[in-house]
Amino acid sequence: MNSGYPLIRPRRLRSSSKLLSLVRETVLDPSKFIMPYFVTHGKSLREPIESMPGQFRYSIDELLKEVKSVISLNIGGILLFGVPEHKDESGSESYSDNGIIQTTLKALKEEYPDLLVITDVCMCDYTSHGHCGIVDHNGRVKNDETLEYLAKISVSYAKAGSDIIAPSDMMDGRVKKIREALDDEGLADIPIMSYSSKYASAFYEPFRDAADSSPKFGNRKSYQMDYSNSDEAILETALDLDEGADIIMVKPALSYLDIIYRLKQTFKRPLAAYNVSGEYSMIKAAAKLGYLKEDAAVLEMLTSIKRAGADIIISYYSLYAAKLIG
Repeated sequence: MNSGYPLIRPRRLRSSSKLLSLVRETVLDPSKFIMPYFVTHGKSLREPIESMPGQFRYSIDELLKEVKSVISLNIGGILLFGVPEHKDESGSESYSDNGIIQTTLKALKEEYPDLLVITDVCMCDYTSHGHCGIVDHNGRVKNDETLEYLAKISVSYAKAGSDIIAPSDMMDGRVKKIREALDDEGLADIPIMSYSSKYASAFYEPFRDAADSSPKFGNRKSYQMDYSNSDEAILETALDLDEGADIIMVKPALSYLDIIYRLKQTFKRPLAAYNVSGEYSMIKAAAKLGYLKEDAAVLEMLTSIKRAGADIIISYYSLYAAKLIG
């Protein structure tokens, strides 16, 4: 029975790569990719991250060289994570004018003023205990006190040149607090990309190695989301949008394609998905062992994230995939 749709025979599609390309529903675009980077103090440093083959911790001078590839490949922008020299209970380097991210932002904007730079806002990289906020004497994160610090960090990053503030801490009320702080400082035009659905995931382990951010006690399940929950993502995202988030995010991506789809269908708002370190390292490891073909696996993985509804894909494979796409 004719449904009214034009009939394209599968046999003919398989026989013509040009025709396949012509009718392809989901297309990857490097301008929608974001490349994450780890930046640290020092000079001429390009330290390999053992658990993330092909990824490095860069000193600022080396990062300035590296981002030339981001620009030449038309990648949408970069996401910065700081690896500080000094850690303490309040993560003071995160909001210092001379902190690693603030210094990096100033250098990047002087050299590449048009480069889109997103800054992750969290305290785990900077605290001596490795948690995402201020903790009490029992080791519990103090939500409301942490909000004050997150707002201070966000303002500091924005003043140093950040184009987008991306809070990843998962404290309740942090988007509202950050939005108010930015507005009060005359930074109303700085958008917020909220990690609105950040799950407590096993796929973060390589990142914790890269950023030296593993908790020294306990875990983050009290403030990150239970991976068994789907409806909770709707609630958390609705709250963040009400508080002023401009872009929402799902993290991780590959095991959460259903969450990406639900959020996109529910809210119809700009949505980012973070293809995290463990997802990257799994493919790297399998490809090294000859279990799969890296090029094909990367494109299939990123296409599935896009197909699920992500407008923006944050991935350590951004440069690699952009070269494949050509």
